Amino acid sequence: MSKPPGLSAPSRQAYSGSRIARAAAQRGDEAALAALADSNRAGFYVIGGDFVVLKAQGDALDPLFSSGEARGFGAARETVFLGLLGEAPRFGAGLEPAAIEPLKARGDLKLLDLRSIAVEGAVAAEHLPPLAEAKAVLSWHARHRFCPNCGAPTRLTQGGWRRDCPSCRAEHFPRTDPVVIMLVIAGERCVLGRSPRFPQTMWSCLAGFAEPGESIEEAVRREVAEEVGLACARVKYFASQPWPFPSSLMIGCHAEALDETIVIDKSEIEEARWFDGAELALMLSRSHPQGLTAPPPIAIAHHIIRAFVERGGDVLVD
Repeated sequence: MSKPPGLSAPSRQAYSGSRIARAAAQRGDEAALAALADSNRAGFYVIGGDFVVLKAQGDALDPLFSSGEARGFGAARETVFLGLLGEAPRFGAGLEPAAIEPLKARGDLKLLDLRSIAVEGAVAAEHLPPLAEAKAVLSWHARHRFCPNCGAPTRLTQGGWRRDCPSCRAEHFPRTDPVVIMLVIAGERCVLGRSPRFPQTMWSCLAGFAEPGESIEEAVRREVAEEVGLACARVKYFASQPWPFPSSLMIGCHAEALDETIVIDKSEIEEARWFDGAELALMLSRSHPQGLTAPPPIAIAHHIIRAFVERGGDVLVD
């Protein structure tokens, strides 16, 4: 497969490809988890709300803290066992918002949100998947302190992978919301849209949440019909990406359009139009004459679009 002129070598999307073994069998042993947390091999990712705490060592930023360093920031609201990197345990520690403010003034630390960390390449790529894991689970805990069944306060258990209600005995687990994200194709062209929240020049794939009782293919066809009024036939799975904002799984697809007349639902998106491969290549390489851009390589949308540019209609062939 040859890459179109102007496109750099492919880079990896963010938050995928974790090297950590989740070690779910160890989550139920509280004494063993406490021993792992006290181990000199233990590493902690420290998160407070939207901010990740990073060590500032010259120009280098490091998101991994020892057990003692993490405890030095104050008592964690929740601590989640992320798994094992070889024999080294990894944890996510969630700080109270009040504990984050004093850290902003420290010269030996830097606080960044996870999206900026990925876009800027602020830390080694191997840290992004466990940071996404930690942020997603800690965000879930922040929003699920009370039982939705009876309203009683719940307690963390299973290394942070469950909350139990002592009143009605209900067990609650972290959730992941499935989102279909798709490139709609007709021959040598495809559809991109713009959301009002996008930067002014950026165009991207259509996307939407899958609904209960709906397959991936059904969700793709429904979302495309709702957003741009196009009917789709074949739907081909491409790849997926964890998206911890707050906790989604992006399910990437290519879809075959049966017609080419776009009818935009303004309550869903701001604009949508057809693009050919040559224009998309300019957008991916940030060299479009009108300054139009596609999403950056951290996002699965970039890779869905790039696959079409490099392979054309072949992306729909089994």
